[in-house]
Amino acid sequence: MGNNLVWFRNDLRVSDNYSLTKATEGDKVIGVYFFDPRHYEVTPFGFRKTEKFRAKFLLETVATLKKNLEKLNITLLVYHAKPEEVIPKLSVEHNIDTIYLQREWTSEEAEVLAGVKAKLEPNTVLTESYDQFLFHPEEIPFDTFEQIPNIFTHFRKKCEKVAQVRKVLPKPSPKNGENRIQNLTEFPSLFDLGFEDFETDPRSAFPFKGGEDEAMARLEHYFWESKKLAYYKKTRNGLVGTDYSSKFSPWLANGSVSARIIYSKVKRFEREVMKNQDTYWLIFELIWRDYFKYISLKYGNRIFKIGGILEKKYSWDADKQLLEDWINGNTAEPFVNANMRELQLTGWMSNRGRQNVASYWAKELQQDWRIGAAYFESLLIDYDVHSNWGNWMYNSGVGNDPRDRKFNIKLQAERYDPKGKFQNLWLQQTLF
Repeated sequence: MGNNLVWFRNDLRVSDNYSLTKATEGDKVIGVYFFDPRHYEVTPFGFRKTEKFRAKFLLETVATLKKNLEKLNITLLVYHAKPEEVIPKLSVEHNIDTIYLQREWTSEEAEVLAGVKAKLEPNTVLTESYDQFLFHPEEIPFDTFEQIPNIFTHFRKKCEKVAQVRKVLPKPSPKNGENRIQNLTEFPSLFDLGFEDFETDPRSAFPFKGGEDEAMARLEHYFWESKKLAYYKKTRNGLVGTDYSSKFSPWLANGSVSARIIYSKVKRFEREVMKNQDTYWLIFELIWRDYFKYISLKYGNRIFKIGGILEKKYSWDADKQLLEDWINGNTAEPFVNANMRELQLTGWMSNRGRQNVASYWAKELQQDWRIGAAYFESLLIDYDVHSNWGNWMYNSGVGNDPRDRKFNIKLQAERYDPKGKFQNLWLQQTLF
C-alpha cells in the first residue's frame, strides 16, 4: 500500500502499464514526467538531440497522459527540469514509499537514474519493470542476455516456438479523489523547449498527433475501419500516403501504446476478419523491435561505438560537405534526395527510404554511420534508441546483417517508385 510515485518515461499510457497498475494498489498515487533540458541540447555530432517534430509529438502525448490520469483521479506533475533535481524533493514532500518506473538500460537513462538514486532517502523503494517488450525477458528461451543470437531469424524462431505474449493489463480503476494533490506545475511550450510552432507539411505520410487516444484511434482505423492490416505485407514498402504502413512506431516509441496491445488486436483481427501472411507480418515487425532491444541489452554501449557490435574496423570519413548535401537532399541520387527532404520537412521517412539513405551514407559515401544515426535521432518522430542504432549498425555492416548488404539505389527507386510519384512529391524545385 502506502504512497506511490510513477515516474513516466517511455511508457506514456494508462492502459497496459505495469508501473501504473502496481502503483494504484497504494493509498496515494502521483505521476511525474520530465521534459529533461538535456534532451533538447546539441549533441557532439552537431544536431539537437530532439528536434521540433518529436518535441511537438511529445507535448501532445504528455497532455493526453495528464488528461487520462485525471480521469483516474491521479495528478501528473510535469517539469522542464532534470529528474535528479526534482524527484528526491518530491519523494520527501509527499512521503513516497515506492517509485515505480519502466526499466531503461542505455547509458544516458542509466546515468540519470543513478543520479536520482544517489539523492533519495534510504528507505525509498525503486521498482523497475521491463514493460516495453512483446516477449518479456522472463518469457524468452534464453537464460541470459548474452545468449541472445546475433542473427534475427534464430531469435525469432526460438521465441515464436516457446515464448508467450503476456496478457494486456486493464486500465486501472479510478482512485479516491480525496487523495489527489494540487498540481502547480506548468507544461513547457514548444518555445520553452527551443522551437517555434509550425504546421505539419500537407504532404507528410505521418500527419497524426501524439498520445494514447490518437494511438488507439489509429489502431481502430488501420484494423477495423479500413482493414488495411489485411494488406500490410504487400503495401509496407510504400512511400506516399498515410496507409501504406501501420504508422504505429511513433506511439510505440514513447509508449503511448504497448506492443502487447497491438499484438492482441492483431490476434482479434485474425479471429474476426482474416488471418494471412500480412497479419503475421505486423507481429514479425514487432519481434524485430524486440530483437534490437535485446541486442542493446546484450552489448550495452557497443551499439554506439564506431565498430558496432562486430567491432569491425572500416575506414570511415566525416566530410562536412557530403553531410550537408545528404541532409539537404543534394546528392547524386534523386531517390536519396527525396527521402532526405521528406525527413527534413516532416520528421518522417518510410522504412524503405531509411534503409536506402543509410546504405548510401555508410556504404556508398563511406561516412561515419554514427553521424547518420545521430541525425535520425534528432529528426525522427518515432526515434527509439534501440531500433535506430540497431538498424544503423545493420545497414552499415557493423551489426546484425549476416549478408552485409549494400543497396543499389537506382534499382530500388525503379522498383519502389517506378513512376517517380514519390520523388516528384518531394523534389519539386518550387518548394525550395
